[in-house]
Amino acid sequence: MTKHLIGLGVLLAVGMAYPAIFPNNLTVAISVLLFAGWATSWDLLGGWNGQVSLGHASFVGLGAYFVFIGQSQFGLAPWWTMAMAAAVAAVLAYFWGWLTFSLRGPYFSLSTIAVAEILRLVAINEEWLTGGATGVFIATLPEPFGVDLFSRTAQFYMALAFAAVVIATVIVISRARFGYQLRAVREDEDSAMAAGIDPTATKLKAFMLSAALTSIGGGIYGIVLAFIEPHVIFALLLSVQIALTAIIGGRGTIWGPAVGAIVLIGAGEMFRTTFAEANMLIYGVLILVVVLFVPRGIVGELARRHIRRLYAKRAQG
Repeated sequence: MTKHLIGLGVLLAVGMAYPAIFPNNLTVAISVLLFAGWATSWDLLGGWNGQVSLGHASFVGLGAYFVFIGQSQFGLAPWWTMAMAAAVAAVLAYFWGWLTFSLRGPYFSLSTIAVAEILRLVAINEEWLTGGATGVFIATLPEPFGVDLFSRTAQFYMALAFAAVVIATVIVISRARFGYQLRAVREDEDSAMAAGIDPTATKLKAFMLSAALTSIGGGIYGIVLAFIEPHVIFALLLSVQIALTAIIGGRGTIWGPAVGAIVLIGAGEMFRTTFAEANMLIYGVLILVVVLFVPRGIVGELARRHIRRLYAKRAQG
């Protein structure tokens, strides 16, 4: 755990200095941090617990709309609405999981797509609450201690705090009893039950925590965008991007999703500016290469090679 805490300290130290060193590249950095946080949250369910979700955009959208509705209709500060969004997301995940965790194979993944689509349709049709298909603006926000939350620097630090809290949460869970329960259920549910672990309860806890953390990032994302459109924020593409970020970085690892965010979001931005129209083709080739040649993800493959070297040294010694 010590090396992971050191890594978290390095992330915070670099992050604190980043706006002063690269003031013109904050937008991409915010995207990287948000995806790092979302993918790490997703990985609690999809990596550590083995339940692949393709509907996490529903929690992103939930957090964003809570910030808008809380501010526009009730005058609530975003930190309160994010907390409420996290609570509602956890409750939604509980009932969603209670209904679907009896399903095995691809059926749970399909159900997550359906729920995200339902929320998208609700956001489109309930114009009195969400503004409808045309989208809504977050026009005003409070300024705590004189800080403008619409400034890119403030948004960067919010995204940094979000990513750091999520990664810290996973570091703690990885060494806790709950972390071992997650891995046991992922590897073999029947054996986990024989060991006294309740697979359904373990999945529900992972799903609720994953949903709550993702919705907090969604609230920050809503502030960053300032314009929330249901077709975008509940899109299947966003859910797939979150899942791919964790998968390419390395599922079931602490730093894999963060590395995946740097590779996918950073490479995507570089390809967009360098290759123009061909950027999506090259972006797709990058994903294909990683999936084919590094099936465990970047960090997962590095960890596997490190373990093999350790075993080889012990065998020689």
